[in-house]
Amino acid sequence: MDVRVTAGLTIPAAELSWRFSRSSGPGGQGVNTADSRVELMWDAAASAVLSTVQRERVFERLGHRLVDGVITIAASEERAQLRNRDAARARLAALVAEAVRPPAPPRRATKPTRGSQERRLKAKQRRTDVKRMRRRPTD
Repeated sequence: MDVRVTAGLTIPAAELSWRFSRSSGPGGQGVNTADSRVELMWDAAASAVLSTVQRERVFERLGHRLVDGVITIAASEERAQLRNRDAARARLAALVAEAVRPPAPPRRATKPTRGSQERRLKAKQRRTDVKRMRRRPTD
């Protein structure tokens, strides 16, 4: 099953590899017999679906998680292997979507409006007056 990351980016199932093992999480008696823990591996370095810019962003933002260009996601929260597979797919999609997202445009510095400056100064003056009235009167 393909993993849809964004509207224009879908990771084909052929690029994903799975590994299953026994989970240490919930499962009762079945925890010792069922291979419900899931590891999802995706080779971002060799992926054909990423453009050059997307690949650079993935390596820049996920470099700490990559081992030889491969992203590994482990899921063992659920009792059923199928639900753990879905959780791993969703986590991979969210991770890659965040990594390939273009950077936010830089903030353009603006000057405060004259009205906002005047309101700020009036508020400061009101506060000053309140504190002055609390003081002991002077002759």
